[in-house]
Amino acid sequence: VGHHAEVARAAEEAAAHGASPLEAAERAVSRSGDRWGAVYSRGEYEEFEATLDGAYTGVGLWARERDGRIEVSRVGSGTPADEAGIRPGDRLRSVDGKKVDGRPVTEVVSLLRGDRTGKAAGSTVRLGLERGSRSWSETVRRARLFREPVTVRSLASGVTVVQVSAFTKGSGERVGAAVREAPKESGIVLDLRGNPGGLVAEAVTAASAFLDGGLVATYDVAGEQRALHAEPGGDTTRPLVALVDAGTMSAAELLTGALQDRGRAVVVGSRTFGKGSVQMPTELPDGSVAELTVGHYRTPSGRGVDGHGITPDLEAGGQALERAETVVGGLGR
Repeated sequence: VGHHAEVARAAEEAAAHGASPLEAAERAVSRSGDRWGAVYSRGEYEEFEATLDGAYTGVGLWARERDGRIEVSRVGSGTPADEAGIRPGDRLRSVDGKKVDGRPVTEVVSLLRGDRTGKAAGSTVRLGLERGSRSWSETVRRARLFREPVTVRSLASGVTVVQVSAFTKGSGERVGAAVREAPKESGIVLDLRGNPGGLVAEAVTAASAFLDGGLVATYDVAGEQRALHAEPGGDTTRPLVALVDAGTMSAAELLTGALQDRGRAVVVGSRTFGKGSVQMPTELPDGSVAELTVGHYRTPSGRGVDGHGITPDLEAGGQALERAETVVGGLGR
């Protein structure tokens, strides 16, 4: 926790000598060995905070890799990509003249959003596309878009799947609403696969949908113990499975650990990522922000998650959702 003081001091000294506080802070963070520590410029931090609101700049298409090629997997309705007539299954060949074959999807998404180049909403991006034998180029204007963090669907068996892609602002309340609106007899699969976390307060609100008060997690900040509690009045009887994988991180692991330790959910899937640390921001002299690890959290029974992850009650790989559905059905009996 001395990191905060060291990083701030390095930034202040740099500012005093006319050097870059941001670069000095980055060096101090990498020396500290804080694997989740990061330094953001003011603009980057504002963008980071906006993503926690579920907002991002982009064209509204999702991409996936197929045999070394990039194809459009989904197009958000009413987004610039949708208005330009781009459809799922179209092949994306280039972004602003850069060929995308063989690049990781994360890098392609970054190019589409203009992250690296600081392109704002309103800027344009040229896409090279292919559909069957037709290839064409389309210039699309980036817009400020909002991600829908919670999606709800019913399976043929009557099980309700509540998928949470990230704990952005308002997502905990959406989970609560989904539980209240689900048919009376319906079991729930809470799908947290690939959820990188987000706001801890939102994960606690989500836990409150399934618990009647009580402990969700404890954490320490500067050696001082703090506790997070669920609100009373959640649904404690409905059959519940939490579905997780190696992409389930941070606040999503906190929620999973609480439901598992409290005996509220059966956890199905594969071992979670293992990020059990708490970060807090410190503003540096030039307006940049250092996000540094200040402590670690534990599940209600006192298990540390950091570096360990959460082991499911039932390991399931490729057919994880089907397995989860079966388990929920069994719990209902």
